[in-house]
Amino acid sequence: MTTTNKKYVQVKTSIPGEKSKELYRIREENVPRGPFHTSPAFIDKAEGAIVTDVDGNQLIDLGGAIGTLNVGHCPPKVIEALKNQLDRFIHPSFNVLMYESYINLAKKLNEITPGSFKKKTVFFNSGAEAVENAVKFARKFTGRRAVVSFDRGYHGRTLLTMSLTSKVKPYKNGFGPFATDTYKLRYPYYYRKPKGMTNEELDQFLFNQIDDFFISEVPPEDIAAIIIEPVQGEGGFIVPSTNFMRQLKSICEQHGILFIADEIQTGFGRTGKMFACEHFGIEPDLITLSKSLGAGIPISAVTGRSEIMDAPNVGEIGGTFSGSPLGCVAGLEVIKMIETDGLVDRANEIGETILASFRSMQEKYSKIGDVRGLGAMCAIEIVKDRESKIPDKQFASQVIAEVNRRGVVVLSAGIYSNVIRILCPLVITQDQLKEALTIIDEVFDDLTAK
Repeated sequence: MTTTNKKYVQVKTSIPGEKSKELYRIREENVPRGPFHTSPAFIDKAEGAIVTDVDGNQLIDLGGAIGTLNVGHCPPKVIEALKNQLDRFIHPSFNVLMYESYINLAKKLNEITPGSFKKKTVFFNSGAEAVENAVKFARKFTGRRAVVSFDRGYHGRTLLTMSLTSKVKPYKNGFGPFATDTYKLRYPYYYRKPKGMTNEELDQFLFNQIDDFFISEVPPEDIAAIIIEPVQGEGGFIVPSTNFMRQLKSICEQHGILFIADEIQTGFGRTGKMFACEHFGIEPDLITLSKSLGAGIPISAVTGRSEIMDAPNVGEIGGTFSGSPLGCVAGLEVIKMIETDGLVDRANEIGETILASFRSMQEKYSKIGDVRGLGAMCAIEIVKDRESKIPDKQFASQVIAEVNRRGVVVLSAGIYSNVIRILCPLVITQDQLKEALTIIDEVFDDLTAK
């Protein structure tokens, strides 16, 4: 087994330790088996990219609560804003009594999201709820029924968002029937394109299929919106070409179809731009936001063209807890922190470090079929061998489990569950990041040597 001097990871007991094991026993008795757990440890405290579990083990977090902690665990300015808000009021409900932080955050999102047109913003509780309401806006404004998403896409677990989501297991199996008037197109997966085909040819092939789709599945005049992740998250961190994104937007404009960008995982600096759409020069009609907006406080948003956002009548959009004061003050501090601390630029530095490490590992380990990413949204795809590209879910699971046991939190992804993805806080230090990547490399070395 390869060893290295570790400064930040401190494994004092097995992971999980005895306290975590006891808590897990209680969890099994009282919580259904449905929720999935990446790490077997129970957390005690956290700061930045460092987590300490109840057994005293110190871990480096490269999962970031599935992309929720771009500004890290417990950022002091966010905590201060939350404490100040708690002293004033907790939740009067914006539907009953209005408060300034809601409109200030709406104004800020209108300013920083892509698009030079007049925009408005409304808040909800979760990413799935934002997607549901974006569809409601689109249908109300266009008077059309159909909504189109993409294979391997992930948009949530509610009935409508589960219907828009692609992966059957674990997200959809046994939960049907699903929402009607939802359809799927193919998203470009360049690593798995037909042999001999260029990326440009794959794009064109997929656009030719859209022409057929309009004939065989649903006519464009019935489609209210097409929703797309600018980089697929759960689907395996798949990055489309600028050509694909721009042509798709052009098709939407040609047929009066609204373009919804699901930036729930890609937003707030993650990809090296404030929003991933900016990489492609795309101005979406509607954009859904959540995850890192609140630094862990539940809040989501739909931002879009004013005329679309004003389509519903009074009382048709909202919710009791939507846009809580705690979420709003957290969101304002998160955006300020991203802007003042240079976290967008830091995301690019993180991405360069991760991709360089992963490419070096790819040269050593034939199990790594592909290395890809945009900004600090990076992943490796695990295969049985590079020639066949057969997904190797089992080996990916072994790597993730062992990396977690050695004190680094990482996540899986991909339609085949064979992708290892990195969503580390953007406040992670270079030393912390390099130490975590070294541990991942050591695990590959040990497992492939067996």
